[in-house]
Amino acid sequence: MTKMNFKEIESVCTYCGVGCDITGVVSDNKIVSIYAQKDGVVSQGKLCIKGKYGFDFVEDKNRIREPRIKKSFIDKNQTLRDKYLSKLLPFDEKYYTCTLDTATSIASEKLLEIKTKYGKNSFCAIGGARTNCESAYLFQKFCRQTIGSPHVDNCARVCHSPSLSGMRKTIGEGAATNPYNDIYECEFMVVIGSNTMDAHPIIANRMVEMANQHNNLAVIDVRETKMAKLAKYNCVIPFEANLLILNMMAFVIIDEELYDKSFINQRTSGFEEYKNSILNDPYSDPKFFKSVTGYEYLAKMIPNIAREYAVKRSMIFWGLGITEHIDGSRAVMAITHLALLTGNVGKEGAGLMPLRGQNNVQGACDMGCLPYFTPDYQTPDEIGLMTPQLIEEMLKGNVKALLNMGEDITHIHPNVNKVKKAISKLEFIMVQELFMTDIAHHADIIIGVRSAYEKTGVYVNAMRRLHLSQPLVQSPLPDDWEVINMMAQKLGSDYDYQSSEEVWDEVRTVAHRRFSGANYYRLERHRKRGMQWPVMHEDTPRLHLLDFRTDDGLGRFIYKQWEKRGMVEEIVEDNFHGYYLTTGRTLVHYNNSAQTNKSMKLNSKYDEDVLLCNPQEEDKFGDKVILKTIYGETEALSVKYTDKIKPQTLFCTFHHSKSGINRIFGDECDEFVMTARFKSLKVEVLPVSDMISCS
Repeated sequence: MTKMNFKEIESVCTYCGVGCDITGVVSDNKIVSIYAQKDGVVSQGKLCIKGKYGFDFVEDKNRIREPRIKKSFIDKNQTLRDKYLSKLLPFDEKYYTCTLDTATSIASEKLLEIKTKYGKNSFCAIGGARTNCESAYLFQKFCRQTIGSPHVDNCARVCHSPSLSGMRKTIGEGAATNPYNDIYECEFMVVIGSNTMDAHPIIANRMVEMANQHNNLAVIDVRETKMAKLAKYNCVIPFEANLLILNMMAFVIIDEELYDKSFINQRTSGFEEYKNSILNDPYSDPKFFKSVTGYEYLAKMIPNIAREYAVKRSMIFWGLGITEHIDGSRAVMAITHLALLTGNVGKEGAGLMPLRGQNNVQGACDMGCLPYFTPDYQTPDEIGLMTPQLIEEMLKGNVKALLNMGEDITHIHPNVNKVKKAISKLEFIMVQELFMTDIAHHADIIIGVRSAYEKTGVYVNAMRRLHLSQPLVQSPLPDDWEVINMMAQKLGSDYDYQSSEEVWDEVRTVAHRRFSGANYYRLERHRKRGMQWPVMHEDTPRLHLLDFRTDDGLGRFIYKQWEKRGMVEEIVEDNFHGYYLTTGRTLVHYNNSAQTNKSMKLNSKYDEDVLLCNPQEEDKFGDKVILKTIYGETEALSVKYTDKIKPQTLFCTFHHSKSGINRIFGDECDEFVMTARFKSLKVEVLPVSDMISCS
C-alpha cells in the first residue's frame, strides 16, 4: 500500500470578504481538506461550509485550462485569420485553442486596431475583485496607461460603492473602522441590512457569542433573518425605509439630548444645521409609524434601539440591504451620522463595519479599479464611466471592446437583458476566468487562469486586513497579472514584471499611504494574523482615533430627508397592493456560484434559486411561479413558504444564472454611484399552474 505524503500549507479563503486564514492539507498536488488553525486571527479556528468544503472547483473537469477563441471571431477578422489560423487548433465546434502567447497576440492586435480606429475611450475594463491585488493593480494600470482609457470598474458597483461614497463624504475614508474582534469589546450591536449568519458567518460567530452572553443585539431588516432569533430587538421594517429608520434614530438621540456634546464640538462640523433639519423633518419622529399599518410597533422599538446605541459603546454593521437602494449612499451617511452624534467611532469596541462581499473587493478598490479613483483613492487625470454608463455607451456604439476579469456581468448585474443586448454590439470581448460563466459564453477570447488556491498574492478583507496567499497546489495556468503583462508588452508598454512580488512592490510605492510598510516578508511572517492598512512601521487596527480623514480632520453631517415612496407610501395611503421582492445569498453558495456549484457537498444542498413567501400566499402561488416586471421575467422558481417573510413581500437568491433573477431589475440606482436597487422591486407574480392551464 502506497503511503501518502501530506503537506499543510497556509493561505487565505477564496470566498467572501471575511478573509479567513486557512490551512490546506495537500497530497500529490491535490487538496485533500481545508481547515483553520485555532490561532488564526480572522477564522479563530472555524470556517463556514464554503471555506471548509468548497475546494472541489480547483480540479473540476470544466476548468478552462487552455485559451479558447471563437471561430466566428476569427472568421470576421480576416487579417487575424490570415496571420494566425495556422497556429490555431480545433477545440470543439465553436472554439479554436492555441498557446497563451498566440491568444494574447491576437487579443493585443485586436485591441490596437480598435484603439486606432475608434480612440482609446472605446475600450473598457470591468472586474478585478475576485483575484489578488497584484492582478487588480495591473488591470487598472493596463486600462489607464497601456490603452489610455479611464473606463475601469469592478463589482463594487453592484455592492458596496455606496459605503465608500457615503463614508468618504462624512468621515473621509470608505472602509471598516475596527477589527472584527472589537465585537467582544462593544456593549451594543446594530446589524442593519445584513443576513450575517449566511453572508459572513465567521463574523456572525462573534456576534452570536456576544448576543447570547449580553442580550445586546438589534437586527433591522425587511425580513426575519437567522440572526434575528438572537436579537433583543428584532426590527422588521418596510421596504425602502432604511434612511427613514436611521433618521428616526438620530431624532431620538438629539431630541432626548443623548448625543456626545464634547465629541461633536471637538471632532465634527455642521451639527447645528443637521440638528435643526432633523427636528423639523416631518418623517424623522418615530411616531410616524403609528400610521403605517402592520409596522406600528416600530414607533416604540426604534427609540429603544436609538437609546441603547447612544448610551453604550456600540458598533453598526451593514450589508447590501443598505447599499443596494436608490438612497444607499444617503443611508450610509445616516449611519455615520449616528456614530458622530454619539462618539461611537475611533474607539475600541465602537465603530462602523460595512460587511464587504467579495474576497478582494476592498483590495480591488484600494488598487484603483474604479473610474473615479486611482490606487490609494487618488483622483485620476480623467474620470471614467461607471458600468451602467458603459452599458449605455455600448448600446450607442461608442464603447467597442471589453476586457473582463472575473466579473460575470451578464448574470450578476441588473437588467441583464439590456446588458446582453449591449455587449452583443461590441467588436471584441476578452474574458479571464476559471469556468465558462455566462459572460464567458459571450466572449471572443477566453483565457483560463489560476484560482486563488493556485497562486501567490495579497487579498484585503472587509476590515482592511491584508493576507498573503500562497499556492496550495501548483498549476501551469497563468495568474491574471501575467496575462495582462504579456498583452501590455505586445502593445508597447515597458512592463517586465517577473513575479507577483515585483508587482506588489510597485503597489507599495504607488499606494504608499496604505501599503508602504506591507512587504512580502512581513506579510509572510504574519500570514495567519494579517496586517490592517495603513501599514507603515506598524499596522492600524482602528481608524480615526484622533482625526477623520477629511481635509480638516472633522466628521461632517450632511442631512437628507427621507422621501415618501414605495411600500410605506402605499400603506399610509391605504393603497398597498402587489408584491415587493428583495434578493440575497444563502450560506452554501457564493455570488454567481461559479465555484460553489462545482462542489457536490455544497450544490446538493441548494441547486436552484428558491423564492420565499409568506404562507398566506400559498393558495394563490402554488409550487412554482414566474416573477415579471417591465424589464423581463424569471424562469419558473420553486416556492418555499415561511412565516419569516411578511405578507406581500418576497425573498429570492440569485446564485444560479439559469433562474434569470436579474432580468427583472431595471436601471433604478443610487444617485451618486449607480449601485442597482436590488433590495426593493415591485413584481408581478405569475403562478406557473395558471399559465399551463391557460396554454
